[in-house]
Amino acid sequence: MDVYINSTGHYLPGDPISNDEIEDVLGLINGKKSRLKNKILNSNGIVQRHYAINKQQQTQISNSEMAANAGVACIENSYLSPTKIQMLSCATSQGDMVLPGFGSMVQASLNLSEVELHTSHGICSSSMMALKAAFTGIKSECSENALVVASELTSRLFKNKRYEQVEGNEVDFNAEFLRWMLSDGAGALLLENQPRPTGKSLRIDWIKSFSHANVYPVCMSVGTAKNEEHKTWQDYDTYADAEKAGALMLRQDVRLLDNIVSVGVHGFLKLIAQGDVEVNKIDHVLCHFSSKYFKSKIFDMLETAGASIEEEKWYTNLYERGNTGCASIFIMLDEFINTHDLKVGETIFCMVPESGRFNCAYMHLTVAE
Repeated sequence: MDVYINSTGHYLPGDPISNDEIEDVLGLINGKKSRLKNKILNSNGIVQRHYAINKQQQTQISNSEMAANAGVACIENSYLSPTKIQMLSCATSQGDMVLPGFGSMVQASLNLSEVELHTSHGICSSSMMALKAAFTGIKSECSENALVVASELTSRLFKNKRYEQVEGNEVDFNAEFLRWMLSDGAGALLLENQPRPTGKSLRIDWIKSFSHANVYPVCMSVGTAKNEEHKTWQDYDTYADAEKAGALMLRQDVRLLDNIVSVGVHGFLKLIAQGDVEVNKIDHVLCHFSSKYFKSKIFDMLETAGASIEEEKWYTNLYERGNTGCASIFIMLDEFINTHDLKVGETIFCMVPESGRFNCAYMHLTVAE
């Protein structure tokens, strides 16, 4: 049973926010301009992004509503009625609520009836895990189609008041780093067990992932304070105490970040060794690298390993759309197929390295008619 991506869609909230406008939206921490902002932005190469909060730091649209908007865009681009959707598979790093699951909230926003429901929780690669669940469901003939949606709303974590609540007003580099990296958005894919009636489809040849959580410590997280890895936000007497300790800050241990390149390339070489990938037969590469800094390192490692792929085959929208976490690969795929005249038989290799605790996901697609 073959599985096809027959429609795509995405949603980005509000107007694009330039680098000069970021602190107008997120606010100045303790009334001071950041000394790190320009350094990090120069490294990641992002020139604009979208936020779901306004300059008064009011949430304009919820995470589940963004996901639903991307889902609607995807359905409207398809030949399938919403009433025919059999499975909804959703991903996010954090929903609007702790419970229930994100998928339940998205289903309600989409008003889909009696679907099989799946929620994938993680960081960047959670979208690929949600996609894998839908893919295997169709592959095993448990369903004929599935709507897969990934959405992120991180800007609420980056409000200046979040940082100012930390006792002693101490804002460490690891807590501020992601403030200049992440933004909001949602993407959606529609999977079916046959190609769309007209136009082109993308056949999913396989989806595979390799997790290295047993080898590396946590790199990106919410839930622990600095130097308190054995005490989580739920172990404090009150949630206010957890916030004062900085346990609700989104952190990136930048000392570990370079490992994401090595484990990502290692997984790619493993796929080559297994016969899943032939480098000379890859026509397009969509890689969710979080920063321009990592792109050059990936290229260098591939060249050293004798597995280089010409730079003109690589596509990214990171610099214009920002890093939208798990939604990035879906937004990227939607914009890619809508801006390229793809030929039947061309192949697309997708790669999503995740720095949470180093899970790397890969997908191989072939253009079908």
